[in-house]
Amino acid sequence: MTDTSPLQIRKLDALLYRAPIAEPLVTSFGVLDSRPALLVRAEDADGAVGWGEVWCVFPPCGAEHRVALIETLLAPIVIGQDWDSPAAAYHAMTERTHIINLQGGESGPLAQAISGVDIALWDLAARRAEQSLWRYLDGPGSSTGDGTMPVYASGINPSAPEVIAAEKKAEGYKAFKLKIGFDTDRDLSNLRTLRDTLGRGVQLMVDVNQGWDLETAMQVTPKLHQFSLTWIEEPLPCDRGADEWMTIANTAPVVLAAGENLRGDADFDAMIASRNIAYIQPDMTKWGGFTGCLPVARRIIDAGLTYCPHYLGGAVGLMASAHLLAAAGGNGLLEADVNPNPLREAMCGAPPPIRDGRMILPDGPGLGVEPELDVLAEFRA
Repeated sequence: MTDTSPLQIRKLDALLYRAPIAEPLVTSFGVLDSRPALLVRAEDADGAVGWGEVWCVFPPCGAEHRVALIETLLAPIVIGQDWDSPAAAYHAMTERTHIINLQGGESGPLAQAISGVDIALWDLAARRAEQSLWRYLDGPGSSTGDGTMPVYASGINPSAPEVIAAEKKAEGYKAFKLKIGFDTDRDLSNLRTLRDTLGRGVQLMVDVNQGWDLETAMQVTPKLHQFSLTWIEEPLPCDRGADEWMTIANTAPVVLAAGENLRGDADFDAMIASRNIAYIQPDMTKWGGFTGCLPVARRIIDAGLTYCPHYLGGAVGLMASAHLLAAAGGNGLLEADVNPNPLREAMCGAPPPIRDGRMILPDGPGLGVEPELDVLAEFRA
């Protein structure tokens, strides 16, 4: 029997983990030499539990600060109240931290912390209702309506990218994203190697990680046409003016993707209205959780654009992104970081299988996964 009574949270924990990695994760703006994960555990008055995850990848020293925000600011708001829905708690957290946000310039870290709590509360609500979360959100499902969705192999480093790409192709992936924004000759060489390795029958994307200015983007993007790319992601810093994005959108031979670093309905609505970005990529662990991002995803799709969730982190956030995509529908792809990550595998066991380029969502209640805290214990920070 499902439980539709209000949520009454009696405990809210922030659990931080770090794991060393053999090969650093390289972007155009920095290098990550360990993998962090910040989980949120929400427990209600009946002992039911839900899980969320908070963005804490960059800067590496910022994860502990997000823990403190949850423990000192958000937990006192959420605990002990009757919430008709997770959305009510989300709006209360946002409103009651508004002035602190303005006073301390905490908009990014607070948005990320609130997002992780929101994900945990939605997971908890769906578990109480004994439903898979994407169905609980009343979503149409993926394009086939069967809880599967297209997925792409993301985060491919610039050092010997063909090795991991070939490995993931053998596992069933049919779409791949390479990190560029380094030396142009190196970027082009890597793309030639990947196309030779993967063939023309797979999707290939690139991510600049905000690494170019407009002049560089205008010089490099014409050279990318030969690789039949699905998109070029964040060629400019996200705070560059709309005129610069429009210039690239109107002249580059490759369509644009962006959105992971936006926060708030107004910014996303402006991006949708501009129609400069064909693939819009909210990151639900950076802003919005389910409460904020699901309406945005549906507006993206209604505008005839493509919603593709951005994500880089542990297994809980990946599953949350997958459920969000399944609930929103559309023809977007799920981002799956394919670099080795001891935390991801330790967190929830083996990842969902990839079959013919699609990920199969677990069919259990809520997110369908449960962190294995005993396995994670060695990584507790």
